[in-house]
Amino acid sequence: MKIEEVKSTTKTQRIAAHSHIKGLGLDENGFAHPMASGLVGQETAREGSGVIVDLIRSKKMAGRAVLLAGPPGTGKTALALAIAQELGPKVPFCPMVGSEVYSTEVKKTEVLMENFRRAIGLRIKETKEVYEGEVTELTPCETENPMGGYGKTVSHVVIGLKTAKGTKQLKLDPSIYESLQKEKVEAGDVIYIEANSGAVKRQGRSDTFATEFDLEAEEYVPLPKGDVHKKKELVQDVTLHDLDIANARPQGGQDILSMMEQLTRSKKTEITDKLRKEINKVVNKYIDQGVAELVPGVLFVDEVHMLDIECFTYLHRALESTISPIVIFATNRGNCTIRGTEISAPHGIPLDLLDRVMIVRTLPYSQDEMMQIIKIRAQIEGIQVDDESLELLGETGTKTTLRYAVQLLTPANLLARINGRDTINKGDVEEINELFYDAKSSAKLLAEQADKYMK
Repeated sequence: MKIEEVKSTTKTQRIAAHSHIKGLGLDENGFAHPMASGLVGQETAREGSGVIVDLIRSKKMAGRAVLLAGPPGTGKTALALAIAQELGPKVPFCPMVGSEVYSTEVKKTEVLMENFRRAIGLRIKETKEVYEGEVTELTPCETENPMGGYGKTVSHVVIGLKTAKGTKQLKLDPSIYESLQKEKVEAGDVIYIEANSGAVKRQGRSDTFATEFDLEAEEYVPLPKGDVHKKKELVQDVTLHDLDIANARPQGGQDILSMMEQLTRSKKTEITDKLRKEINKVVNKYIDQGVAELVPGVLFVDEVHMLDIECFTYLHRALESTISPIVIFATNRGNCTIRGTEISAPHGIPLDLLDRVMIVRTLPYSQDEMMQIIKIRAQIEGIQVDDESLELLGETGTKTTLRYAVQLLTPANLLARINGRDTINKGDVEEINELFYDAKSSAKLLAEQADKYMK
């Protein structure tokens, strides 16, 4: 008899380039630990980023910009993601690359503004009357179809809800029964029903059923406290871009003409400045009434040297507007020409914009730091490396680049498996290093054999 264990699929994640980053790794006084939260070295840059995080949290840094500048492979994107991790999931973080603005469908400035609006959150607080509890019974009551025929229709639904304080039976409209079916509600689920709109939200399965199966496919929630009928404060997080989209797309009717119009309309709707101003007015009204709270998030623009002079000029205006996020730029360029001009400038950014940004420098890693990073990557990918091969990978990283050294891990692990070993040794790394070229040795080979290649 074959018995197999069923593995939960809820917590498996693909391992990306920065999966190991969990935060900035600072102590309570804001000083960087040499190695913490997946980050190694770059103490000054991390401490500077920590100050920026504090400024964002205290809401004293809206409409300002930060530039992460340093050579390739020194952890600029890692720092930006660490800032996002520190701020938590409630603060909007919108990453983009400079070349994204060159879309064929939409203007460059429109793409920038769209991402600016994505990075600004709005936390709306509402007090609603709700019925909340664990479903004890769910009985649809049927009557004869008033239209005649043999079918029966649901006239109303009787639902029993239980909380820690008591139970209640509710008689609901048939339209709510459809919502219950859509949410796949059954006895034992914890749900809440809004009294005014009749909207149904399934929160999860009651934790009294948690021992039924040992799988993590279901989310178990505790039995609600208090009465079944209560007033509940609901907090909803939306971005300004969500509001723009909701108001920009006209809701068509059900007739054939409007359906055809929706099909033929281009996929991307350009949102007008007028509409944005109207939405800003409504948002400001909500904020004044205390119904909503503005959450300025982070817009991360990688490869900022790819933007042209028009985009940089537009950024001035966007940064100066009353509702704007914190912008983090990243670039690995030194002195280069500003795109769209013949002027050379540091990092390919106009001097008047550079004047507005706080610059955080990232410096190349030492061999020891590279070894620590490779060790962390190996742990994340579940690869075992001995000390000798770790030292060789560190040396390789110093001669070539850190990215190249990290990329050797997986093929070396594959080679070790083929040879029947679980741990990578020095021979595996040497063999893989001979099979592949890094950027520097490839460029050297091209220079030596330039006459053999096509011009």
